[in-house]
Amino acid sequence: MPKVRITKVKSEIDHTGRQKRTLSALGLKKMNSSKEVELNPSLEGQIAKVKHLLKVEAV
Repeated sequence: MPKVRITKVKSEIDHTGRQKRTLSALGLKKMNSSKEVELNPSLEGQIAKVKHLLKVEAV
């Protein structure tokens, strides 16, 4: 599976509770926090739901 780096670039303020929980499940709490993960179908779905709040880069 390919690895990607996901970075939170926008705030979750004024977004739905579901999107806030998705960011929390991805392990992104503060602005500009990032995490390297191996892509799988579950993570791809989570990233797709909050893609407007994230920056995704291939590693």
